Amino acid sequence: MGDKNHLLYVVTIHAILALLHFIVSDAVETLARAGGRQERWQLLQNNTGVVAMHMALTHENTVIIFDQNEAGPSQYRLHQRYNGRRCSTRSRADLKDGACYAHSVEYYIHGNNLRPLRFVSDPWCSSGSFLSNGTLLQVGGHGRGSQRIRYFRTCRDHLCNWQQSKRSLSGNRWNAYSYEFIPKLHTKDRSFNLPFLHDTHDEDGGGNNLYPFLHLSSDGNLFIFANRDSILFNYQRNRVVKTFPRIPGGGSRNYPSSGSSVILPLDHQDRFQKVEVMVCGGAASGAYEAAARGRFLLALSSCGRMVITGNNHIWKMENMPRPRTMHDMLILPTSHILIINGARRGCAGWQNAATPSLRPYLYNPKKSRGQRFTVLKATRIARMYYSSALLLPDGRVLVAGGNPYNTYTFSNVAYPTELRLQAFVPDYMDRQFNDLRPGNVTVEYEGHSSGVAYGTAFTIHFWLGRRPSKDVEYSVYAPPFTTHSILMNQRLLKLSRHTTRDGGGLMSAVLEAPPSPNVAPPGYYLLTVVNNGIPSLSQWVRFIPA
Repeated sequence: MGDKNHLLYVVTIHAILALLHFIVSDAVETLARAGGRQERWQLLQNNTGVVAMHMALTHENTVIIFDQNEAGPSQYRLHQRYNGRRCSTRSRADLKDGACYAHSVEYYIHGNNLRPLRFVSDPWCSSGSFLSNGTLLQVGGHGRGSQRIRYFRTCRDHLCNWQQSKRSLSGNRWNAYSYEFIPKLHTKDRSFNLPFLHDTHDEDGGGNNLYPFLHLSSDGNLFIFANRDSILFNYQRNRVVKTFPRIPGGGSRNYPSSGSSVILPLDHQDRFQKVEVMVCGGAASGAYEAAARGRFLLALSSCGRMVITGNNHIWKMENMPRPRTMHDMLILPTSHILIINGARRGCAGWQNAATPSLRPYLYNPKKSRGQRFTVLKATRIARMYYSSALLLPDGRVLVAGGNPYNTYTFSNVAYPTELRLQAFVPDYMDRQFNDLRPGNVTVEYEGHSSGVAYGTAFTIHFWLGRRPSKDVEYSVYAPPFTTHSILMNQRLLKLSRHTTRDGGGLMSAVLEAPPSPNVAPPGYYLLTVVNNGIPSLSQWVRFIPA
């Protein structure tokens, strides 16, 4: 009994100290906020029914949200018969079965409403990407889902659903040290071993290289970052092209340490040849083991930037206003980086973190070091493990999810399962900027084409009540598949402009499409006109091979 009392005393003191640190840190962040900013939060839905462990924006302006099947019954029950009988709330098998409860929903942005979708196999901790035709490819998972390949093809009649391929992956994509292709380059190909993943695995830290950061460089090679190390990888030859310096400082950056990473905006002025990667946050050394004992170590506050092209590779380090783990990093149309969601202590995993990060950070890559971060308005909703964020075509950021438990848990816990859906509205969306905001953006395709070929010119039209500023920019953005602080395939490119015509407020600009699939993989992108730092509502444009 004495040992139990001592443990209770230690845990209580730790909780008090953590609360005091949270109060003091929150006051520091409040003082750091820039005055006069108009960003705000919107509550969109009180109950999405499904935890947003994974999210993806489609070119039909809907968002696909899904969770694991093994978390038990979601809050979205399917009222229909299954195998000739009605699902029972008393059956343990029925409670876990995707035929009885929805574990995926489609969110309609314009109508702010949801419809349930059906999963056949468990996508827990899986990955995804968009194909060139806009189909969402979703692979892997847990248990029976670990080798599954699934597709979601959008439709306008609201009848489409998840489809599972008859083909399977060659290996289980769950803590795997290999990679494979879909479709396979050769019919006999299976998984390819990647020694880099063996080398960076930290057994004592729960792995610390799971969900590695992966970015496509404009030279066609892959930048892969795991734990603290990174390589440039030629996937066509299965060969490491370059080994980069280790990022300075201790701790780790990948799951369960769960920092986040982006490619900074690519620019036509250098023909998209300068590729710079940014990695922020993560967990301290020993955080995973300490969390198992009820101690939540301060997360990492450091960020590193490194140019991965050329021959001079140096991590340039700086610090966020506060430590952060399990956050998302989004590229905004202004080319700024939004750091949102997460926690200040601990690491990813069930009940492994404390002290939610309620205030987003805005990072301006063009400012001098020490002046790049701005602290934004806080939310009242904790977004920790299994939370996600996405940029929407109207400029808002969709924020959802959060569940530090292996089941849906709503009471008697510090951080309950979170089913509320929010939008963070950046200050550039405020009405005071409407006279600067380009409107009615449209993309003009030649003839009956379904897209714009690489390296070709295309015309866009938009409305602007006043003359444009001298720094009008035109960007295209690849929306990511987001899960576990990883925003897969996210990239923003600033396009070259040939001419602009002014016809009484109606503007036309001739833009040049990206030069190759290495710079911008084929598919749908959000095109945005940014006038004096104020973005238009985005419109979809599709890039296709010639």
